[in-house]
Amino acid sequence: MKTEENKFADVPLRVKTWIYIIIVFAAGISYPFAMALFVSWIGLQSFFEFSKMFKTPFDPVISSIFIGISQFYLIFYLNIEEYLLYSTIIGIAVLIYLLLLKLNAKQIYGTLIGLCICLFSFPNLFWIRNTPNGLNAIIFLVVVTELNDVFQYLMGKFFGKRKIVPQISPNKTLEGFIGGVFLTVIVSNILGFFLLKTDILTNSILGIALGTSGFFGDLFMSYIKRKTNVKDTGDLLPGHGGLLDRMDSLIFNAPLFFWTLSLLIKS
Repeated sequence: MKTEENKFADVPLRVKTWIYIIIVFAAGISYPFAMALFVSWIGLQSFFEFSKMFKTPFDPVISSIFIGISQFYLIFYLNIEEYLLYSTIIGIAVLIYLLLLKLNAKQIYGTLIGLCICLFSFPNLFWIRNTPNGLNAIIFLVVVTELNDVFQYLMGKFFGKRKIVPQISPNKTLEGFIGGVFLTVIVSNILGFFLLKTDILTNSILGIALGTSGFFGDLFMSYIKRKTNVKDTGDLLPGHGGLLDRMDSLIFNAPLFFWTLSLLIKS
């Protein structure tokens, strides 16, 4: 049985890595061009981690670089409609290539899930940055999402007793989820007031939606890792694992926030 000291032994390392994450994030969102590079790198690294998890036979480095370069060109030079069209074409082309390689079903659906996340989920971060008040919006989304992760992690550590889905993620508890979402709503109201200039109802809806959606993004990646028998998606971030281990909550939150932005938030 873990002692209280061992229970929090990884916290200092996680905090140290968070400092580096914040520095990279701040540089990445500074200008639209930097944001395009940042999102393309996220796509590149994420696809690399998916390729390694599912043990695909093609070179993960070359394929990931192809995804990253293609994504940079598409998101920076094309509008959203054109991006979605050409990204879909790339996805279909990759599917045909996978079928020709005669990969097993697990490798095919793993690669396609990776493509969907890299090509259709994370680019929403760039589009959010390009909206009116986009810098404040992207800061709001990422800070609320990541703090929700921290809140659920800490609430689970301190108060967690009842497991939610032990067969997928044994560390997730009902107390961690509820406590995390509750604190996320508070943070959403504080940041929403200053960054988005939105009212209490809008901020509370965003807090609940992002807290819940972020939880399911995390759960989704836990399911993927369970299926591929890996603890972490990689080792890029000490104390956290791979990039996908840190970005998993944004898989659903990024598109959810972007596509509801115009409905909930008046520019």
